[in-house]
Amino acid sequence: GYIVHANGIKFPWAMQMDGAPFPSETNPPALWDAVSDDAKWQIFALIGFLEFWSELSTPNHKHYMAGGKPGDYPDFSTGPDGIPHPVPFNLYDPFKLGKNMSEETKARRLRAEINNGRLAQLGIIGFLSEQCAPGSVPLLSGVVQPYDGEPMAPFVTNYLGSAWGIN
Repeated sequence: GYIVHANGIKFPWAMQMDGAPFPSETNPPALWDAVSDDAKWQIFALIGFLEFWSELSTPNHKHYMAGGKPGDYPDFSTGPDGIPHPVPFNLYDPFKLGKNMSEETKARRLRAEINNGRLAQLGIIGFLSEQCAPGSVPLLSGVVQPYDGEPMAPFVTNYLGSAWGIN
């Protein structure tokens, strides 16, 4: 997502129901700052739901701390142990193309996915570091735009601190 936004790639339709377009900013942290708080809350709500769902233990899915497999995400099955309405696809293998895959192949792909996630985390921190402290990542000097905002504050308004006068 970072590289896509840095190159100005965006959806052609409106970002919000009121017709507001996607911001034209190409500096990803500044682009995040330009997104409305309502849209940010929607993103965080989805992330929160997915985190909640990943922590579930059902008869068909054991939590990884209770003998289940790390990285095994519970299916979105309907019924008493699932989501109360039909969800057409699961997150991993939505079209069931890997149902006959060997356990060795599944384990190898899981390791690759975990390593890709780790590499992506290092990459995004490298980009943000160079943007906030120019010269901190020599390979990215002059490649990314500087950013003078606060990358670790998801909202411009401090909602938790505002009740006590902290901005």
